[in-house]
Amino acid sequence: MRVITQHTLGGPEVLTIVEAPEPRPLPTEVLVRVRAIGLNPLEARLRAGEFPLIGPPPFILGWDISGVVAEAPRTWRLRPGDEVFGMPLFPRAAGAYAEVVSAPAAHLVRKPATLTHVEAAALPIVGMTAWQGLVDLGGVSEGDRVLIHGGGGGVGHVAVQIAKALGAHVIATASQSKRKFVEGLGADEVIDYTAVDFTQQVRDVDVVLDTIGGETVTRSLEVLRPGGHLVTAVAEDDAELVATYEAAGMRFSGIAVDPDPVALRGLVALVEQGRLRVHVQETFPFERVADAHRMLDGGHLRGKLVLTL
Repeated sequence: MRVITQHTLGGPEVLTIVEAPEPRPLPTEVLVRVRAIGLNPLEARLRAGEFPLIGPPPFILGWDISGVVAEAPRTWRLRPGDEVFGMPLFPRAAGAYAEVVSAPAAHLVRKPATLTHVEAAALPIVGMTAWQGLVDLGGVSEGDRVLIHGGGGGVGHVAVQIAKALGAHVIATASQSKRKFVEGLGADEVIDYTAVDFTQQVRDVDVVLDTIGGETVTRSLEVLRPGGHLVTAVAEDDAELVATYEAAGMRFSGIAVDPDPVALRGLVALVEQGRLRVHVQETFPFERVADAHRMLDGGHLRGKLVLTL
């Protein structure tokens, strides 16, 4: 099989396609022939050495996959021929930039017929980050006021839809170029962060979901109602921020997403109800992974990028 590996840290040019032996599934694992691979900004940081999550090279990046089960030797969860998707093993290396992946069956779910493999591969990391942030940590319920920073990005565009499905009044920050896109996702208010100060536009928010970090997290304290809750996917281990929020009578939670079949099934239910769709800005063939990473490096994406096989 072919895999995309790198032997040194650096720019997109370090990504190399090589031949490798197919993995063998352990008990409770399945072998998946991959049809599409979702790309995430984290992987660009790992490639460049900005965030040493999976050790030094050589390594194979990637977690988000959609494909077809080829072997399921000792598990009752899935069978050969099942179309599946998920985010296996995160944050441990899953080696998902590959034609074949061995993964725990519990980290995958069956792909709904309403999702293509491309769309399914785009969903796991961003979908489960949004779900765990809003449902599990944020406890968002009907009537809550929710502010989502980065409403046009990967996590943000899914979070807008989940919050609406939960019955919340959704406010999202996004650039003017993404306004119509974010409004089309169901946001009740869209604030152009490049033109106005969100702290002057928003008040009495129950839950803030942050995907930006930096000053955005600190300043979000100003828009929360008493006892409000900030959930961040960026500054999750900042002890100083935790102390600042707690001193002000607010809650502060950081989310480090993990494989969660319950959340995956929740996302599938929303997809099947027509209440959630994942936006793929562009697809790239497996062989053009370096071009895809150049786009990742550029940032300001609308939704997700996906490799296809």
